[in-house]
Amino acid sequence: MKLKTLKDADLKGKTVIVKVDYNVPLKKINDSIKVVDDTRITITIPTLKYLQSKNCKIILMSHLGRPDGKVVPSLSLKPVSIALSKILNQPIKLAREVVGDQVTKLVENLKPKEILMLENNRFEPGETKNDPSLGKKLASLGDIFINDGFSLSHRSHASVVGITKYLPSYAGFTLEKEVSMLSKLTINPKSPFVAIVGGAKISDKINAIKNLSKIADAVLVGGGVANNFLKAEGVDIYSSYMQDVVADEKKRGVDYVKFAKKLINQTKKDKVLLNGFIPIPKIVYPIDVIAADGPEKINSIHEVQLVNNHLDEKQTAMYLDIGPKTQKLFNEIILQAETIFWNGPMGMFENPHFEKGTKTIAESVASSKAVSVLGGGDTISAIKKFNLTDKYDYVSASGGASLEFLGGKKLPGITPLT
Repeated sequence: MKLKTLKDADLKGKTVIVKVDYNVPLKKINDSIKVVDDTRITITIPTLKYLQSKNCKIILMSHLGRPDGKVVPSLSLKPVSIALSKILNQPIKLAREVVGDQVTKLVENLKPKEILMLENNRFEPGETKNDPSLGKKLASLGDIFINDGFSLSHRSHASVVGITKYLPSYAGFTLEKEVSMLSKLTINPKSPFVAIVGGAKISDKINAIKNLSKIADAVLVGGGVANNFLKAEGVDIYSSYMQDVVADEKKRGVDYVKFAKKLINQTKKDKVLLNGFIPIPKIVYPIDVIAADGPEKINSIHEVQLVNNHLDEKQTAMYLDIGPKTQKLFNEIILQAETIFWNGPMGMFENPHFEKGTKTIAESVASSKAVSVLGGGDTISAIKKFNLTDKYDYVSASGGASLEFLGGKKLPGITPLT
């Protein structure tokens, strides 16, 4: 995919509007609200400094939380502007609104290299509806639009898509790198390519799993996602978490257990050679799990072998992590890989009693010789917990957008940049 990038634009002395994703976690510390994880801010710094090197006047647009088109003071971007100010060691002006006379005056008074942050985009009711009039008003503030928020590019919002109708639009460095890394997974990835998909919900990963099953040599599934595959194969999951099949079929028209069964059948003939001679299925789900009567019922923790479909478990049993045999199997497959994509933990890693599976995967990917690309908020939280953040080739914070990209969808925020 060929993108129009920052280096293709005539930026010198221009007023540039930059879309970023500063939807960061906040916490009250000593009577003030502060940013507790500035990762999404720091990744945009190369783009901002490049624009400053071109003497640009910079206008930043971001959302925070879900105010649903209303002004919610607790979701103001003020703490974010303070955090950015400290990182750049310069004052960051914050507008009290998204568009309006006050914003226009602040833009008029901007000097080269100065940065103005607009208030939470989603305070405007037209933002999530991609209201053309809001897109036009935002565009009127500058000369050029830069999208540096890949994680928002699957949204048809006014500040992502609407604004591109009125301004020359380009990709920022963060977005450009994300597209480049994800494209390596979908266009001739170096084989063996191992995809690892976990987490609680299958709904936001369904297209990615489907697409990856065509591209990857092996797809390892864990967490709540794996429960759909286990149930499809007739394994009782008892009280383990799984998305409500009936509710989701009504809402989305998809029965995820039937989807899992169809995928298993479609890939049955595809075999992966483990250690060069042992054939295993292309889609690999757990062969054993760590179970308990509940996350807090520590005394009930035990291993369950899933090879026997006639399990004698209590109805309260919950599968909370992949078991030691599955950990060993997944590890052996991962260490043979040349390319790895991982999104989603293998179980309830937040609880130390059920972290082993996710930790094993994290360590296996870190120690492999493969090009490794990780994505998703829970995956990032896990590798931070295990002090492995710097052990991978690329860590994406984009979550849903990256899964849709890997699922083969055209993202509405990317199309105007090609």
